Amino acid sequence: MAINLRHHFLRSLTSPPIQHFYSTAAANKSTKKLDLKKLRPMILRRIQNRAKDYPIKAMIPVARDVLRNRDVVINGVSVLLRVIPVVACKFCPEVYIGERGHVIRTCRGYKHQKKNHLHQWIGGTINDVLPPVEAFHLDKMFQSEIKHEQRFDYERIPAVVELCWQAGADPREQNPQSDKWIGKLAEVASDEAAASLTADDFRMVAIETMNAWEEYRKGVDRLLLAYPSKVCMYCSEVHIGPSGHRARLCGVFKYETWRGGHFWKKAGVDDVVPPKIVWHSRPQDPPELSNEGRPFYGHAPAVVDLCTKTGAFPPKEYFTMMKIHGLPAPIAIDFPS
Repeated sequence: MAINLRHHFLRSLTSPPIQHFYSTAAANKSTKKLDLKKLRPMILRRIQNRAKDYPIKAMIPVARDVLRNRDVVINGVSVLLRVIPVVACKFCPEVYIGERGHVIRTCRGYKHQKKNHLHQWIGGTINDVLPPVEAFHLDKMFQSEIKHEQRFDYERIPAVVELCWQAGADPREQNPQSDKWIGKLAEVASDEAAASLTADDFRMVAIETMNAWEEYRKGVDRLLLAYPSKVCMYCSEVHIGPSGHRARLCGVFKYETWRGGHFWKKAGVDDVVPPKIVWHSRPQDPPELSNEGRPFYGHAPAVVDLCTKTGAFPPKEYFTMMKIHGLPAPIAIDFPS
């Protein structure tokens, strides 16, 4: 009898809170059903108000410095290519800074249909050292997404120029001749003027190009922290803006030619300014890099490797990648029997 009374008493204490919990949960569940049509004007209003905060005034000088350093790098590389040749593979994106390429078997052929083949080298250009990355030029940052049918209505310009444009720097106002160093590089870019330069002149060009390359990438990195940019997960397409476009130009699968929509993610500095990593030939390495010594060889960005071979000293952050103080590859010697 005492046990039944105790059970009845405890049940009377716990029942009302449980009923109240389920009743409030049901009420909250019903209130969570929001009408998105009513929220749409508020969302569009917030997007329009967000556009008023751009461009950020504090980032305008950074964007102008990025455009200036970009001009220095392009003109400097054009001058250095007069004395240091560049070769590129005919069937893959491999590039080598030197008169003749290496014999490392890293060629995978067109569409990666081969493996561990020798490269077939041809003459390279500045686009092999500085790969061009283009993006759609938007009228304003926060505008409607570009549809597939509208892909020809928008101009394609370099992604860095579009980033600086949205950051408040007008590329049309950048006069290369107003800067003394850029004007000098533009003057010696021709073959006749480059032939009159001495080794010390080329070394100074390499040092200035190296410094501009580092400042160029640091400036782009700072701009990407303030301005949203996207890159496709499956290809190198870049879009400068809060959301990607809808142009179906992405081949998702490796061996198919199907063109689909892009899968966007946040872009980094390597997506906007590709470093183009190449094999680096050190003084202790043989004149022609062999396939057997590939574990001993280092790598470097193409611009850094080009400047170091012209007399510039690389920054410390590239020492590990370049294996400057590493051991040379062992040399096989055949002794007569």
